[in-house]
Amino acid sequence: MSDLVIRGLHHAYVADTPILRDINITIDEPGIVAIIGPSGTGKSTLLRCINRLIKPSGGSILFRGDDVAAVQGRPLRELRRQVGMVFQEYNLVERLTVLENVLTGRLGYMSAWKAWRRQFAAEDIRRAFDLLDFVGLGDFAKQRADALSGGQRQRVGIARALMQDPVVLLADEPTSSLDPKTSVEIMELLTTLANDKGIPTLVNIHDVNLARRFAKRMIGMSGGEVVYDGAPDGITDDHLKRIYGGESWLS
Repeated sequence: MSDLVIRGLHHAYVADTPILRDINITIDEPGIVAIIGPSGTGKSTLLRCINRLIKPSGGSILFRGDDVAAVQGRPLRELRRQVGMVFQEYNLVERLTVLENVLTGRLGYMSAWKAWRRQFAAEDIRRAFDLLDFVGLGDFAKQRADALSGGQRQRVGIARALMQDPVVLLADEPTSSLDPKTSVEIMELLTTLANDKGIPTLVNIHDVNLARRFAKRMIGMSGGEVVYDGAPDGITDDHLKRIYGGESWLS
């Protein structure tokens, strides 16, 4: 059974003005899937529909056979635990320590009372330390999040997402606020976890060269539609002109 199957997905924030149009995507193996396209074409909306930060206007989003687009309440919360999210602006709690931020990835598995009191299981605490080692922040567990650099904050966000034990990982422009060197390091980390931990990872990204370097599959979007879905070495200048429009930016 495929990890993620999207069929006929569409969404409109305003009636008769769709931002997503008949999206059909199947994700059934580990690795990086890069989603490219101009701003406003629906890339972020697609990820927000997948993890149900917004309810799509129509279509289905199946996680191992369960339709996350059709459920509410507790079943929705349980399904959303299967989707890890790495945010462009990190979304950390600045006053909490690095370790505490990583542990928030387990809140969806806890009762409201334990979550409010932050009563994390010893096993979860051990795993949070292991994940901090994995992302290269083992020595930063007790530092506050607001003391970190941008690249370090993104690493914390990745570790927090992994604390959910996700079936699928989503990353919304994870390198857009970072310098070129740190951007490569974050993409290397995402690629390692996608391959070594066997997690399919969808990455919205503006940098086509980074996408080509690290992705095993690229999805090009334009006008809310998928116009390319295939191997990175198969995408041509003609595809990119269709995705982004014009050609003066090509070199």
